[in-house]
Amino acid sequence: MLNLSLQSLALHLEKKTFSSAELTQFFLGRIKQHNPSLNAFISIDEEKSLTMAKKADELIAKGKKSTLTGIPVAQKDIFCSQGWPTTCGSKMLENFIAPYDAMVIEKFNEVGAVNIGKTNMDEFAMGSSNETSYFGPVKNPWNLDLVPGGSSGGSASAIAARLAPAATGTDTGGSIRQPASLCGFTGLKPTYGLVSRYGMIAFASSLDQAGPMAISAEDCALLMNVMSGHDKRDSTSIERDKEDYGSKLNSSIKGLKIGIPKEFFGEGLDSSVHTLIDAAIDQYKKLGAEIIEISLPNNHLAIPVYYVIAPAEASSNLSRYDGVRYGYRTKEYDDLTDMYFKTRQEGFGEEVKRRILIGTYVLSAGYYDAYYLKAQKIRRLISEDFTNAFKQCDVIMGPSAPSVAFNAGEKKEDPLAMYMQDIYTISTNLAGLPAMSIPAGFVSNLPVGLQLIGNYFTEAKLLNIAHSFQKNTDWHLKSAKGFE
Repeated sequence: MLNLSLQSLALHLEKKTFSSAELTQFFLGRIKQHNPSLNAFISIDEEKSLTMAKKADELIAKGKKSTLTGIPVAQKDIFCSQGWPTTCGSKMLENFIAPYDAMVIEKFNEVGAVNIGKTNMDEFAMGSSNETSYFGPVKNPWNLDLVPGGSSGGSASAIAARLAPAATGTDTGGSIRQPASLCGFTGLKPTYGLVSRYGMIAFASSLDQAGPMAISAEDCALLMNVMSGHDKRDSTSIERDKEDYGSKLNSSIKGLKIGIPKEFFGEGLDSSVHTLIDAAIDQYKKLGAEIIEISLPNNHLAIPVYYVIAPAEASSNLSRYDGVRYGYRTKEYDDLTDMYFKTRQEGFGEEVKRRILIGTYVLSAGYYDAYYLKAQKIRRLISEDFTNAFKQCDVIMGPSAPSVAFNAGEKKEDPLAMYMQDIYTISTNLAGLPAMSIPAGFVSNLPVGLQLIGNYFTEAKLLNIAHSFQKNTDWHLKSAKGFE
């Protein structure tokens, strides 16, 4: 069960080699064994999960199954799940039980997948190391002294340690791809609007996007088939024909034009990571791809632009947590203003408060034009850089992260150093493009991710390009010692 693909697990369930209840119990056992050292899960409800598994077994027995029926999926704790705690990694929502399902959860429920538990995350998805969670930091299975990346670090750790065969994540500035790189698995950020944000607790609404996390591109294609789709409850959800993301997996990539941005290979990129990314690109050349040097001239502005726009949106989105309607409320206060102040002071962590302050500042009357408006203009330039690049190439490749996983605590007190971990991923969120990270090798027994960036709605092509690499390499099949 441990290293089987989602398709293989589905076949075994259909043949009744084992039941969904047995499969779910197997992964619940692994969570019970390893979660104390990893802290990958915030909430586990064995009774709920096994009830879902038994219902899935009934569907399978009646021949009413789909590929993911009976498959356990770990859900990032940013998705509202009816009857489950939904904390967003924050004290502010520590005791919040979701009264409804997010669209992503609804879709997995519809096909009979099993919710195996809610995974740990940086508080309100703000972080690149999973150290800002109110419920404690998540550990990297490849080395427990290292971070797993963030903000989807709990899902990343769960996949890397094989505590679940699949998981969901969200990506606002790299929060699926960066942990995928640091933990050695496959993670996809879809085109903005392709997966509904309904019921996904908001950080930065124009940047947030849900996506799949799994061992392989083939598995991510199956997850995307479930997760994607128009949702009238989400005003940013895109209405388009349903697509089978696995239909092009085995297409030839001969003649594929790969764009290599020179800006991705300059100062700040670890030399050993550089070497591995070059080797991965050489593998594509052997498969018949053509390499073209391109330029993304405004990429160096992505970090400052992001850290104006994202905090601005966060300051607006998080204003709802005031102690009045739901969530944490301070116990002692003098009046309404004092309650607001103390509730937010006590309920939010330091990184969240830092971003609220930045966001409020850049939106204030005296600074809106100087910061927020200018950032939005540069955002357009960054998007146009990609538009021009895709006139020359089919896909853009480079590193997912500038280094391998770093020590816990190493960058926690230096926000700018932490923010630089997303230097290669943020620009695609600003442009709304699809991008993914796939395992490309190891440096000192730590995984390195190759990033693939596509044009709008080319997820099937990206998955095909990734699958072609994974058919000819086995980096994605490697397991962390002690979790095999």
